[in-house]
Amino acid sequence: MASAAEQLTANLNLGVLSKATELKKRIWFTLGALLVYRVGTYIPVPGVDASVMGEMLQSHGGGILGMFDMFSGGALGRMTVFALNIMPYISASIIIQLMTAAVPSLEALKKEGESGRKKLNQYTRYLTVVIAMCQSYGIAVGLESMRGSFGAAVIDPGPFFLLSCVISLVGGTMFLMWLGEQITARGIGNGISLIIMAGIVANVPHALGSMLELGRTGALSPVFILMFLVTAVLVVAFVVFLERAQRRVVVQYPKRQVGNRMFGGDSTHMPLKVNTSGVIPPIFASSILLVPATVAGFAGQAGDLGWIGSITNLLSHGTWLYMLVYAALIAFFAFFYTAVVFNTVETADNLKKYGGFVPGIRPGTATSEYFDHILTRLTTVGAIYLVAVCLMPEFLISNYGVPFYFGGTSLMIIVSVTMDTVTQIQSHLLAHQYEGLIKKARVKGRGR
Repeated sequence: MASAAEQLTANLNLGVLSKATELKKRIWFTLGALLVYRVGTYIPVPGVDASVMGEMLQSHGGGILGMFDMFSGGALGRMTVFALNIMPYISASIIIQLMTAAVPSLEALKKEGESGRKKLNQYTRYLTVVIAMCQSYGIAVGLESMRGSFGAAVIDPGPFFLLSCVISLVGGTMFLMWLGEQITARGIGNGISLIIMAGIVANVPHALGSMLELGRTGALSPVFILMFLVTAVLVVAFVVFLERAQRRVVVQYPKRQVGNRMFGGDSTHMPLKVNTSGVIPPIFASSILLVPATVAGFAGQAGDLGWIGSITNLLSHGTWLYMLVYAALIAFFAFFYTAVVFNTVETADNLKKYGGFVPGIRPGTATSEYFDHILTRLTTVGAIYLVAVCLMPEFLISNYGVPFYFGGTSLMIIVSVTMDTVTQIQSHLLAHQYEGLIKKARVKGRGR
């Protein structure tokens, strides 16, 4: 009997090792997919002189062009097939989410479970194609009218170039969307988030080198660079702390008798995050605030654009109006997106449906108002945190020439995605460990 138990234990250890091998395969698949993405950021769009686009970004890199180039890992500046990156898919996902809260038919699909989720994902893909086609056509038209010190951006403008450019950019976006889904299904972490993070991280060494070069030339003092690096580490620690911070609301389930057995009577907690909206508010705020600068950058000098030129001058980096409007937009979208993501009425109804209740609070409307009161206070703290994290880098960028890649939005994306990926790896390891413990317990039971 003992030898049989030892043999089963040995087989168990081999099973655990094979599951660890499965986790390694997932990690290697993720790294391989990200490597394919990075290679694609160097495949140029046919018929485009990338040096002219790079010159354009150097002149107007502080606008929305610079933000998109940061998210694309420099693909926009090199004008490659991944120039649009995954941003059309992100925009489509956000639009579908907002429409789900406003359109009853889409809200009904959301409540259908897995089948409804598949339909919503299909709608998101269709909308991604439409957005990518519009953006790629706008880029193609803008490239045809763009000229730099090296000459025209497009070697042979015309209908054939427009068609080839649109097909290349839309195809690149759809490939990245597929690649992100493959990472999510067969790799580790959220594929879309990892692609965005990979684009940002890929350019951090170049940005750090640019800052050190400013120190070498005397534009930045060594003391300032050292203080900046220390501050960056402290900000990362602060972001990690606030992203993990949550308010745990106790939820009680009453006891119920089924036959001769008693079930329920357990108490659990519902975690409410301080920053429920994530990095959506800074992205939305930056996109809206920098639209005038983008229009001015493509159309010519700001002074020749009338009211658009005036708005561009007023909302330029470093001005008090820019900082004020940026902070207001971040706070607005923090509350707005939290209300979309966490429906207090629906949550209270679900608790009431399954017999759950918050101790001391009546089920139904009173519970909904209680959740709304807590979320309002938490979102206020979260909005202040987002404003502080995003405005401090803006101040450094505008006053000291710190590279754009050290902005608050990019920092939050890197930290949040890294934390989520590490959490998923730990979940895989814990699941394998628990499976091993259960099997060992069964082996011991059979040995007895």
